Amino acid sequence: MPSPNDPPAALPLTLDLEDFKGDFSFDALFGSLVDELLPEFHGDDAAGVPPPPPPLLGAAPPVFPAVDELLGLFKHSCKELVDLRRQIDKRLQNLKKEVATQDAKHRKTLGELEKGVDGLFDSFARLDSRISSVGQTAAKIGDHLQSAESQRETASQTIDLIKYLMEFNSTPGDLMELSPLFSDDSRVAEAASIAQKLRSFAEEDVGRHGVTSAVGSANASRGLEVAVANLQEYCNELENRLLSRFDTASQRRELSTMAECAKILSQFNRGTSAMQHYVATRPMFIDVEIMNTDIQVVLGDDGPQADSSSIAEGLSILYKEIADTVRKEATTIMAVFPSPNEVMSILVQRVLEQRVTAILDKLLIRPSLASLPPVEEGGLLHYLRVLSVAYDKTEELAKELQSIGCGDLDIEGLTESIYVSHKDEYTEFEHASLRQLYQSKMAELRAEAKQQSESTGSIGRAKGASLNTSPQQLISVTVVTEFVRWNEEAISRCTLLFSQPTTVAANVRSIFACLLDQVSQYLTVGLDGARESLNEAAAMRDRYVIGTSVSRRVAAAAASAAEAAAAAGESSFRSFMIAVQRCASSVAYLQQYFSNTISRLLLPVDGAHPSACEDMGSAVSVVEAAAHKGLLQCIDTVMCEVERLLSSEQKATDYWSPDDGAAPDHRPTNACIRIVAYLSRVLEVAFSALEGLNKQSFLTELGNRLHKGLLNHWQKFTFSPSGGLRLKRDITEYGEFVRSFNAPSIDEKFELLGIMANVFIVAPESLASLFEGTPSIRKDALRFIQLRDDYKTAKIASMLNSIMSE
Repeated sequence: MPSPNDPPAALPLTLDLEDFKGDFSFDALFGSLVDELLPEFHGDDAAGVPPPPPPLLGAAPPVFPAVDELLGLFKHSCKELVDLRRQIDKRLQNLKKEVATQDAKHRKTLGELEKGVDGLFDSFARLDSRISSVGQTAAKIGDHLQSAESQRETASQTIDLIKYLMEFNSTPGDLMELSPLFSDDSRVAEAASIAQKLRSFAEEDVGRHGVTSAVGSANASRGLEVAVANLQEYCNELENRLLSRFDTASQRRELSTMAECAKILSQFNRGTSAMQHYVATRPMFIDVEIMNTDIQVVLGDDGPQADSSSIAEGLSILYKEIADTVRKEATTIMAVFPSPNEVMSILVQRVLEQRVTAILDKLLIRPSLASLPPVEEGGLLHYLRVLSVAYDKTEELAKELQSIGCGDLDIEGLTESIYVSHKDEYTEFEHASLRQLYQSKMAELRAEAKQQSESTGSIGRAKGASLNTSPQQLISVTVVTEFVRWNEEAISRCTLLFSQPTTVAANVRSIFACLLDQVSQYLTVGLDGARESLNEAAAMRDRYVIGTSVSRRVAAAAASAAEAAAAAGESSFRSFMIAVQRCASSVAYLQQYFSNTISRLLLPVDGAHPSACEDMGSAVSVVEAAAHKGLLQCIDTVMCEVERLLSSEQKATDYWSPDDGAAPDHRPTNACIRIVAYLSRVLEVAFSALEGLNKQSFLTELGNRLHKGLLNHWQKFTFSPSGGLRLKRDITEYGEFVRSFNAPSIDEKFELLGIMANVFIVAPESLASLFEGTPSIRKDALRFIQLRDDYKTAKIASMLNSIMSE
């Protein structure tokens, strides 16, 4: 082991560049340096080394004995590391110089390569342009070659066509010397194509030269007329042969042969004749038995009188069979014809125009409006129902056929054209039908009324059965409901037959106007009939009015007759009120029908809905006017009976008695009791029959008339103080009754009457205070004061003059 004092050259070289290559580890390097100096720290090898001897007694042991050696080793290692770094730096400088030299060479090489690449790109561009030019030239050469080939083929075909044309232009009608092509069955398609070309050329030539000759050309050619005739004859013969072969194959269901023939026939008139021939030979168009069976299926055993539901069922069965037949034919057509859509168009058109139209012609027999069919046989309604059913089912068939396939055929327009004559006159027939139904119903109601009248017998007539006419014979909501049902059915037909909103709105409004006329007329007639009973009752009252100077027997008879007239009036009153109630219900039902059904059909068209509302308002106004007249007559009837009861039941002693000092009677007078009872009884039906403003107006008018009648009646009597109390009791009774009218103006009038009755009760000197409290009664009160029994004795007149002067 060298000492630390040894010069560095004497120490061994412990570091090498190889030590720093690869996976360098400082711990490993350090261990390799100190392993020899510190063996006790060298892993497992230190376990076999004996421990150092104990220090001598009295001597201080060294803390780290190998420290000097390690310092020398580390210094030497640092020097070697510095030398290694210098060596590496020198190498790096050399490498940098070499890299710079190589980079300069590389850059020079890249520059030269870029110049070369640019030259290559220029060469490629020139080459691409040359290739494109050569390609275009080749394409032009190819086009020229193709054109030349086409011209050669055309020339060859033209030579052949001219040769064939000369054959056809040889002798008129002589087709025996033609080329074998035109008689070879295996080359029929080729012969047909050539024949069509020749005929087109010949016809064009003849037509062209015919025009030039017309303008005076001297060089006009007239040599192809024979060819045209012969070609036409040959084409007709060939077409007939092909059609015959097609029919034979069709009977045998040889679809391939049929398709071959159809393909060849497509060269004749684009195959139209073949298509039409195929469709025309279908059994459903030529079999008479099928056509007879059709109408039998629809009408059944009932014949023309079959109802619409049976006809609808029959049409459904028949149209299903027709659709199935067309569907089967469509399968064949798709497999046979080169243009199946055109064939389907012809087939579907033929189905609708021939088979369906033949059925409808027998089914839709338009009746005469001048001589309507009887209602018992269905009337016009039967025709309209059948028309609706037939149209609906035909529409369904058209949609089914369209789903199967009908080419470019306007099937909707064709379907409409079948019914155009019926739709043009539909509105007129619908109106006539509604009028017929209305007239029939009115005749039925009159017959029922007559039968009921006759069943009452002579006794009933003698007792005035006409006055007791049942309200059911006059107005019935059920009848109006039937009117609405007719109209609703007509509206449903209208919306089925027409789709344009303007047309629908116009027809709906006219049909609804028929309903308005029917309801208005029916209700007006019913109200007039009810009013007639009121008029008859009034005539009975007038008939038994007698004077005052008659015998007791005559007076008794007259009183009995008056009672009968009063009973008749009360019955007529009830009947009219029931009629008004049913009239109101009918109008409400009509308005509901308008809102639910008619409005939605009119709203899409400007002005249609307001016009219909005006029409309905006018119709309702007519009914209201009739009802108003009758209600006024009802008030007259009631007031006549009130006046009769006042006249017969009111006694002079009710309000004045010679013995006025007796205890006053606080009960209402007999006349008041009778009148209130009568009014309560007779107005009971009015309270339930009338509603809203009608009820308020009626009761207000009746209250005014009752108030006026009582005032006029009481002015016929003289009143004592106790009589005034009795009068006040009557007024209170009347006031409590009219309070049920719910008319504030009437209540106020009767309250004033009660106050005014005080003029008979108070002392003469207290009359002035009455006028001070209620000045509004002064005018009537002054008249009533004159009815006091002490008016003259108490000198009330002079007292009133002084009051008035003040």
